Amino acid sequence: SRLGIEGPYGVVTLHRPANVDDPISVERLVEGLRRASKYVDLVAPLHPRGRESLEAAGLGEVAMILDPMGYIDFLALMSGASIVLTDSGGIQEETTVLGIPCLTLRENTERPVTITMGTNRLVGTDPDAIEAGLADMDSARDAELPPLWDGHAGDRIARILLAVG
Repeated sequence: SRLGIEGPYGVVTLHRPANVDDPISVERLVEGLRRASKYVDLVAPLHPRGRESLEAAGLGEVAMILDPMGYIDFLALMSGASIVLTDSGGIQEETTVLGIPCLTLRENTERPVTITMGTNRLVGTDPDAIEAGLADMDSARDAELPPLWDGHAGDRIARILLAVG
């Protein structure tokens, strides 16, 4: 690959204050990612928020740290991944559309349909749960797209606007 990684890789993104500003959460996450790195090589395009705390906790020992990426480059990186580990709400939706297993490193989500119908698994910051989620990542590949996630929302909106026009 253009990253110099042979074989499957996982993408890690972390930026939420509850994860990157709390030293205990940072330590737990890095331990979980250390365990995850036994299953798959990890790359982490790090948001400036939290980069220092994650690097200080040893993330660079378990993941290839990258600078932040533009949206198109990041989508390309995600679309080639075997799994994504994130605390981002938007990425939970994108992985569902792309059919990429996603482990959400938070205790809750504002995108529950990505769990009930999508590729997403909520694992929090517990290293055991992160490892268990990674071991079970293949089950997420059978997920179906939620209703109306077919890429035709714009067409439906245009029809409605034209009808009430």
